[in-house]
Amino acid sequence: MISVIVNPVAGSGLAQSIGEKVEALLTARGIPHTVHHTERVGHATELARSAAQSGADTVLSVGGDGTLNETAAGLVGTGTALGVIPAGTGNDFVKVIGTPQKWDDALAYVLSHPAHPLDTGTVNDRFFINVCGAGFDVMVLDYANKAKRHVRGIWPYLYGVFAAIRAFRPFEMQVEIGDDIRLSGKYMICTVANGTTIGGGIPILPLARVDDGLLDIMVVDPVPNWRIPFYLPAILGGTLHRKSIAHHYRAAHCALQSHNMRLNMDGELVSLESARFAIKPGSLLAHWPGVQATQP
Repeated sequence: MISVIVNPVAGSGLAQSIGEKVEALLTARGIPHTVHHTERVGHATELARSAAQSGADTVLSVGGDGTLNETAAGLVGTGTALGVIPAGTGNDFVKVIGTPQKWDDALAYVLSHPAHPLDTGTVNDRFFINVCGAGFDVMVLDYANKAKRHVRGIWPYLYGVFAAIRAFRPFEMQVEIGDDIRLSGKYMICTVANGTTIGGGIPILPLARVDDGLLDIMVVDPVPNWRIPFYLPAILGGTLHRKSIAHHYRAAHCALQSHNMRLNMDGELVSLESARFAIKPGSLLAHWPGVQATQP
């Protein structure tokens, strides 16, 4: 039995159209299934949890990263597998786990390959699956979200970059990594990752793996605002962790503390004074290739 969860507004209605195609294909192939449409924030979590309790083998998330996040949150620890049909705007997590990006290829993969366990995480006991962070990249996202009311395409992000370069100030933060490492100072970026990719395809921490039982943490020292543009190619190209201003760590848990901190949690911006992160190894079954090797 497959349960299909569709966010009808994801991708400006693209998910609704793809959901109908998924339903038609499953019907044509005689595969038992149910279809549910989300109606509010958090609804996908409720639907996924109910599907798992009803004995569904797989729950398909048809939407973007927000729909995927909610669906996965309802499946953690249940033994029911997550399948992803990308139909949003960013679709970052499908890039992390190697899901085909065309809906029909993604569905074919789910129907023909077994599920593998992958890690998830928590922030103050709240679920996350991909990347969290604070600093310059979050300010860019904040400005870009505001610009989306007026322009589309790449222009909101470009506006966000230039607005953030002008306004950014390094932030004071205390960082605890594992049981032994304590950092305190002013920073430009602090990223805590289970996955690798943000912002519709930016590999902010490409060394991260979703099956290694560890969080990847990157702390980036501040530079003068006029120098930030020189680091944009590294941020966009996934090589920032190689720069001398970046410091990379791995641990099963970590904590951030900063006054008036703006935290990106899987694309949602929230205000927190402190955030405690923990990894939950192998806590979610999902239809993905199953990357076993990790990089040093």
